[in-house]
Order: sequence, then C-alpha cells, then structure tokens
Amino acid sequence: MSARLHLARLVGAASIQDGGRRGHLRFGLSASGPMDPLAFAAANRLVGNGPDAAALELGLAGARLRVEGGAARLALAGAPSGLRLDGDPLAAHRSFILREGAELTVERPREGVFAYLAVAGGLPVPAVMGSRALHQRAALGGLDGRPLREGDRLPLAAAPTGEADHALDPVPLDRDAPVRVVLGPQDDHFSQAGLATFLEATFTVSNRADRMGYQLDGPEIAHGPGGFNIVSDATVAGSVQVPGSGRPIVLLADRQTTGGYPKIATVISADLRRIAQRRPGEAVRFAAIDLAAATRLARDAAARIAALGSRLRPVEAEAERLMAANLAGAAVDALRAED
Repeated sequence: MSARLHLARLVGAASIQDGGRRGHLRFGLSASGPMDPLAFAAANRLVGNGPDAAALELGLAGARLRVEGGAARLALAGAPSGLRLDGDPLAAHRSFILREGAELTVERPREGVFAYLAVAGGLPVPAVMGSRALHQRAALGGLDGRPLREGDRLPLAAAPTGEADHALDPVPLDRDAPVRVVLGPQDDHFSQAGLATFLEATFTVSNRADRMGYQLDGPEIAHGPGGFNIVSDATVAGSVQVPGSGRPIVLLADRQTTGGYPKIATVISADLRRIAQRRPGEAVRFAAIDLAAATRLARDAAARIAALGSRLRPVEAEAERLMAANLAGAAVDALRAED
C-alpha cells in the first residue's frame, strides 16, 4: 500500500490548494489557490517543494493526522497554531518527519485565519483543468471536488529523504496594518462623502466571510446619483464591490468573475493576505496608493516568495542560534525586588 495521510480528526474548514487554476476567467471560473500565498509558499519551501505545490489549507481549523504505510516530511506555516507530535510541543515554521504510528495535532490558530500544512512531494490528487486547487462552488479540484472532511485519506507522493530539516522565520500576519488599495475602476459612482467614508472609517470583518469574499460591517458608503447598479463587468481578486446596502465586499480567491455592483477600489495583490488573515470582528482600514506603487509592491511580494529558499536554516543551526542567545543567562528571580 502506498503511503497516505489520514485526517483522523478535523474541526473547521480545510481544503487542498495549489498555486491556482489560471487562464479560465473567460469561462467564468476564478483561480482559487491559497488565501495567503506567502504563508503557503513558506510551508512548501520548508519541505523542499516548489512554491505552488498542492498542500492543505486550514481555515480556523484544528486537526489530528497520521501517516499510514510510510512516513512523510511536513511543515506548517501561516496563522499561529499549536503543534504537537505524540503530545509533545513542536515548533511551526520548520519541517519535521511524521512516522507511521505517530500522531500530529494541529490546534486551531490563536490569531489569524489560514495555516498551511505542506507535505514533501505535494499531494498527488488528480488535477482538474490544470490545477489541484479546490473551487468549492464549481466542485472542481481538491479531493473529489469537495472540501476535506474527517476520515479522509490523502495520497502521498514521496518518502522522506535523509536531508536535514529546515526552519524559516514566522510569516507576519500584518493584522494591524492598513489594507492598501488602488481606487476604481468605478470610484466615480460614489459621492465625495462616500469616498471619504471608505478611506477614513474603520470597518470590521462580518460573519459573512469565506473564500469567495469578505463582507465588511461599518458605516454606509454613499453612492453617487447613478446608484448602485452597473452593467456587469469583470472582477479581480481584491475588487471591492459596494452593493445597495453601502457595505463593502472584498472579493477573494473563489470570487465570481463578473459583477453588477460598482467597485470603489481594488485591494493590491500584495495585501490580499492582510485582509484574508483577519477574523470576523477584526478591524479593517483602507489606504489609497497609486498604480505605480501597487506594481512595485506586487514585484516586492513576488521577490519575497522567490527568496524563501535562500532563507532556509537547517534545524540544527536553529538550535545553535537559540543556545547562542543565552536565554537562561537572562533569567531573573521574579520575587527579587530590583534596586
């Protein structure tokens, strides 16, 4: 029997994602792919994969996993989640081997939303239209066109090699930073007061938030005299639609490809992960930048992903780095009064 990853326990949402299903927007199919591309690429790089290899996306999820018929090299990155291997604490943002008979526990994240569990060699489920990424509304990709559920067994592509495990610095969530946008393409459909509300108010992520889009709560954004309907046109990841309610909706990985509500702005690609990692009830503020700055930031984000491989540290070196910090030497008696 070939090795399989057994999802023995699952609480929350989980799916298989890869770099996304490109080239099908004209057929009404968005790309899917990870909600946090940087954390996704970090998990893959830690186990020696390319940045777009198929991995597990865990959305506010906890899980228990085992390997049947072999062993696997794994790594978790993204939203901070406690890890335990046979009950013993294990650091995230480093690779490790899960052997047959052992159990890995991934706790629900303490902050943020999405964490990524990558497996060396990826997950060789069948590709559909060039991708293994689940698009849930289209029932394409993933495991049999659906999200993962408790009891699933996922095929594994490769056995662990004898190479060293590696670590990376944790990927920051940037949860307090403003979400940067380029205004338009229909910002002229809003009053000056509406534009000011969008850029100056603080919104919160509502409970109506999923991989298709996040609806935000907050003050109403006023439309202009033309109202809130337009002839349907294309959307992109990050399009900020404002329907008749005046509450903005940020479209994300599994969005519809056209829409008939005016789009006041577009979240820059580099900041899609910033909003994706915010939970219902957490604050969102927007800041407008120009197209040249957005293009530069997109290139910087791509370069950051490309550089992950050069920033890997052998786990042995990580232990030496912690020893050199002389943490024990900095300890003090909490009951001793300072002079």
